Amino acid sequence: MEVLGSRILLHPSEPERSHRFYRDTLGLAIYREFGSRDAPGLVFFLGNGFLEVSGRSADPQGNALAIWIQVRDVQLEHERLLAAGLVPVIRKPQQEPWGLVEMWIADPGGVRIVLVEVPKDHPLRRDQR
Repeated sequence: MEVLGSRILLHPSEPERSHRFYRDTLGLAIYREFGSRDAPGLVFFLGNGFLEVSGRSADPQGNALAIWIQVRDVQLEHERLLAAGLVPVIRKPQQEPWGLVEMWIADPGGVRIVLVEVPKDHPLRRDQR
């Protein structure tokens, strides 16, 4: 299989609320907007990937999906999101046994988002394979 591109597709139960969350609360930049003006789909930049929030679903999101987002400073994001008071923090930042610093939050539909900081001495920064 030759992969030319990829993105995560999210079909929330309340698209407008999810658009506001990813655009305004998390501050993700919009790569593309498509569809009608009344119910547009938005594609956000996620580092070297994309998150498309489009359509509508009546199905609960559950815990089958999680979004992994690497940030420079998890503690700074924790403080920023707490100050905004709009994001449920499922788990405060902590260093995992595998060396990454992770914080877990949730979007308005309950989709888990893992904010990850890769410490300077972690193998992900040193291994250039």
